[in-house]
Amino acid sequence: MAINNVNNNNGVPKTPLDNKVNQQTQNQAAQQQVAAKSATTAAPRQDSVSLTQSAQQLNQVQKKGTEAPVNQEKVDKLKKAIQSGEYQVNPEVLAKKIARLESEIFGIKS
Repeated sequence: MAINNVNNNNGVPKTPLDNKVNQQTQNQAAQQQVAAKSATTAAPRQDSVSLTQSAQQLNQVQKKGTEAPVNQEKVDKLKKAIQSGEYQVNPEVLAKKIARLESEIFGIKS
């Protein structure tokens, strides 16, 4: 015995063929949803970072700065001279040293 009009709201009994077509349509929709979901989860997004040449050079300078030895005795002597007001800056010598440092950093030949 077949029960055809269970949960049928319009009062028209469904034929077994209508049930099969409806079931096939539902199965296809479910398969499409599963395929779409697996396509989005199958290939996770890859993040990447790229640094500019300037950033890479800055990173190299920072590494060299942390690896450089520190003459703590000289640092302490300079601190005392600055605090007491005895330390004098020669602007010409300072400018030449800054220019030389920049040429080393950026690879400019002077």
